[in-house]
Amino acid sequence: MVILAIESSCDDTSAAVMRDGVLLSNVTASQAVHEAYGGVVPELASRAHQQNIVPVVDQALKRAGVATNELSAIAFTRGPGLMGSLLVGVSFAKGMAASLNIPMIEVNHLQGHVLAHFVKTPEGNERAPEFPFLCLLVSGGNSQIILVRAYNDMEIIGQTIDDAAGEAIDKCSKVMGLGYPGGPIIDRLARKGNPEAFHFARPSIKGYDYSFSGLKTSFLYQLRDWMATDGDFIEHHKEDLAASLEATIVDILMHKLLKAARDLKIRQVAVAGGVSANTGLRNAFREYADKYHWDIFVPPFSFTTDNAAMIAAAATFKYADHDFCSMDKPAFARVEA
Repeated sequence: MVILAIESSCDDTSAAVMRDGVLLSNVTASQAVHEAYGGVVPELASRAHQQNIVPVVDQALKRAGVATNELSAIAFTRGPGLMGSLLVGVSFAKGMAASLNIPMIEVNHLQGHVLAHFVKTPEGNERAPEFPFLCLLVSGGNSQIILVRAYNDMEIIGQTIDDAAGEAIDKCSKVMGLGYPGGPIIDRLARKGNPEAFHFARPSIKGYDYSFSGLKTSFLYQLRDWMATDGDFIEHHKEDLAASLEATIVDILMHKLLKAARDLKIRQVAVAGGVSANTGLRNAFREYADKYHWDIFVPPFSFTTDNAAMIAAAATFKYADHDFCSMDKPAFARVEA
């Protein structure tokens, strides 16, 4: 079973090759063009995907030492994501699968993030959670608590009702003039700051749902007031601001996750998505594991952001069940048609 997987849901073009469930290559081309705009520009993203997809797939096959006639199937991200970006990957996958006369496997991008914990490398040092487990999926566009009963049975039991955690971080970083993407910048500064230096609003939302809009607004208004008396306030306090912002977001995320784990009596807990690379969140996972006796699963940094290895891992499950898709399946940006 040799699967070529393609991921193109946002601003990273990625291709991976997996043989019998073992990852042979994972190549990703990022797009620096968006930095000047403080966010992803969809039209520029789709154009960059068109430029990157052929060389990225070519490199993935070469690094894996796999010829196209050895491929058993082609997997691709069908959605959700940016429609223009998705169309590049979906169209390429359809064309290649048709030319090789091999089946296609569609993968939901968010489910791919969850199943990144099942990526196996040749070294074989990975641990995968057992079903059922809880997964905290946090990224620039999503903040969700997912009950994972099986690879094809996932229930979102909590999610943000407004901004996602990563989105709030990016917006606050932009207002502070620190740059985009804000996640890595805030993370780096927070390591040198005092997380107790400042206090920001915390939401009171029922159930397992999240809200980060109030935190973002509180941060922006307080920052405006502080800068009114000290024009260089950000420069003087950016490390403490970053540390306090990060600590507040991590606490909000973990509070609801703990509630879900207790209510459902689940001790196998995972984290996934771009924000799972955050140092504060990773440290919190380890602290909660010690305090509440969780068995935790934190992905390697290379599998936190959008990548094709997670798509290949999801496709491996589906291939075993002969769960293939037809050529007429369209990409979907948000809700599947």
